[in-house]
Amino acid sequence: MLPKNPLISVIVLNWNGKRFLKDCFLSLENQVFSDFEIILVDNGSEDDSVRFTRKNFPKIKIIENKENLGFAQGNNKGMEVAEGKYVFILNNDTEVDKNCLQELLRVIEEDKEIGMCGPKILSLKNPQLIDSAGINIYSDGMSRGRARGEADKGQYNKIEEILLPSGCAALYRKKMLDEIGLFDKDFFAYCEDTDLGLRGRLMGWKAVLVPFAVVYHYYSGTSGKYSSFKAFLVERNHFWVVLKNFPLFLVFCLPLFTFYRYLFLFYGILTRRGPGARFQSSKFNLPFIVIKSYFSMIKRLPVVLKQRRAIQKNKKISNKEMYNLFKKYKLKISEITFKE
Repeated sequence: MLPKNPLISVIVLNWNGKRFLKDCFLSLENQVFSDFEIILVDNGSEDDSVRFTRKNFPKIKIIENKENLGFAQGNNKGMEVAEGKYVFILNNDTEVDKNCLQELLRVIEEDKEIGMCGPKILSLKNPQLIDSAGINIYSDGMSRGRARGEADKGQYNKIEEILLPSGCAALYRKKMLDEIGLFDKDFFAYCEDTDLGLRGRLMGWKAVLVPFAVVYHYYSGTSGKYSSFKAFLVERNHFWVVLKNFPLFLVFCLPLFTFYRYLFLFYGILTRRGPGARFQSSKFNLPFIVIKSYFSMIKRLPVVLKQRRAIQKNKKISNKEMYNLFKKYKLKISEITFKE
């Protein structure tokens, strides 16, 4: 399980997810493909995750962070020591089909322009439902798993281009990461995979879905659903995604698209539909969370604008090509506001 020069480095980020680790690691050990290493990055867990892994899976490399560094920086710590030609980011609340790594590798090795591959991600609780077949994006930077909640009837059983893969399970070419950088650590969690994927697309790298590579995901198993902290991070981070990666004319339209989304979100709360209606805290807290996210977003604005200048200066595709990608993989407003 620990080759000297592995072709793939599998990075499993963990924060108090001991209950998921056994099944996740066993599914990796059962892979048909064997030329890979596993790196567990533990974000200061207090549930004995590290000791459990050392005792039961001694071949796994472990990085122990003293505190919760978030999804972005936690995975970065793993990627910094990864020895593989490819990096496979994998949530701890997943189980991987035995052919997954083999199928992902087969596709990415066939085309040097592919920088990212996404498996078909199915619900672990109900494998007949799709969790993600890539990521689609709304015009204000909000993103969501393509086809989430759809019954899997084979409608996505072909290798095809996607906008970008979900950070739940994504294979990245190390050469691409060396060129565009790793996850933006200031995101902490949520939307960081969208940001990284768009940076890759701007540099001309392809992203594809590999449907016969299958991952089963217990959605929000570690982070939970609709918490105040999640709402704050998502609301703040989607602005940074736009400011860094979108064509300038779409940046100017950002307030309009966001206001439109707020109207639908409010309607969803009134009709008890979508994530807003299932928000764990009081609905009256939502405006304060939004305001807090705006202040946090603005505080980092000089850094974000500096990042934008560098990204846009070095990009290899035109604004028109990027706009066409957004148009092709556009997320409907109803999918964000009315669906789980």
